[in-house]
Amino acid sequence: MLIRSIGVRDARYQLAPGEGSDAVHSAPQYSFAAARIALDSGLQGTGLVLTMGPGNDLVCSAIRMLGRHLVGADLEELMAGYGTKFREMADDPHLRWLGPHKGVVHLALASLTNACFDVWAKSRQVPLWKLLLDLSPESFVDLLDLSYLETVLDRETALFLLREQQAARQERSAVLEEGYPGYDTSVGWYQFTDAQIRENVRRSLDQGFGAFKLKVGGSLKRDLERAQLLRSITGPDAMIMLDANQQWSLPQAESACRELAGMQPFWIEEPTHPDDVDAHRTLAAEIAPVPLAIGEHVPNRVVFRNYLEAKCIGFLQPDCTRLGGVSEFLTVSLLARRYKTPVVPHVGDMGQIHQHLVLVNHIAMGHPKIFLEYIPHLSRHFVHPARLAEGRYLTPQEPGSSSDLR
Repeated sequence: MLIRSIGVRDARYQLAPGEGSDAVHSAPQYSFAAARIALDSGLQGTGLVLTMGPGNDLVCSAIRMLGRHLVGADLEELMAGYGTKFREMADDPHLRWLGPHKGVVHLALASLTNACFDVWAKSRQVPLWKLLLDLSPESFVDLLDLSYLETVLDRETALFLLREQQAARQERSAVLEEGYPGYDTSVGWYQFTDAQIRENVRRSLDQGFGAFKLKVGGSLKRDLERAQLLRSITGPDAMIMLDANQQWSLPQAESACRELAGMQPFWIEEPTHPDDVDAHRTLAAEIAPVPLAIGEHVPNRVVFRNYLEAKCIGFLQPDCTRLGGVSEFLTVSLLARRYKTPVVPHVGDMGQIHQHLVLVNHIAMGHPKIFLEYIPHLSRHFVHPARLAEGRYLTPQEPGSSSDLR
């Protein structure tokens, strides 16, 4: 099974008015820079990363440049030591200057990595979650690049974390039948009117959801009104997350979070600049016990390690379409397990790949089963869209990572 060629698809989708809007994006265009790996057998794999329209072409160009590292490789040999290949591509001497390990070049690496995992699972005729769960701890760790983490997560520590969870795997495997809980982000986009929020929440409650996200980050008075509206509709037992999409400075975040804490959010997400660990440490101490969540714009495992060492984040939100793909996502999940911090991914893939990865996090690593974000805007564009029932993701059964686009 040799990799014959690397193709690219620039896929852009216009959303309905208000959908996807937050404090930064008033009318986003959800887009995928999709790597397409073709084997000499004819089998193809798809890898996704999310962008917002203009600029998607830059990521597509970088995919073509990085893809030369993979052409001609034997798939099984490649994946047997993918951690080594990942580092080689991340440290491409011509492209590393554009990162390192962040931005356009890292998104390209993520797309290629995700395509590799997709076609690998298809070649074995199993869904991605099963492929990963069937690996030995040693083979699992061989998929990861642990460089720059050696003082906190070396190979021996990673193996220990996986091995210590093996005894209870069968018990946690019940999630495969029960389905993985979801939370609904689609009820509270920033440009939605109060009437839309009411209608969306009631529909979501009828569909079995008990957790919801609301976008904030504009007028504090308006944010408070919308948050109180959402709480009044859902009742006191629902879990409500508030997401500012990095809009506040630290002083603004301090003021806003103190006010918003009164409606008892489950977390406050991305309150300020994602590179500012000190600001998050300060804010977390001030608004405790309300936890912070971050990860959507954290570009690599090293920055995640810095946040974990600062002990200021209650929920980690890695995204395999923002990090270097499935490989680095799994690395960050193991790192979070090392620090006993729960992982609730951000879903730039609209949950398609992450519905596989949360099963691996829970069963193989022992992460608590909390919930996974649900955003249905692009469902009709997938060959095998994520399916939910009673607010739970149903375990995908098709071979691959559920990434193929129509």
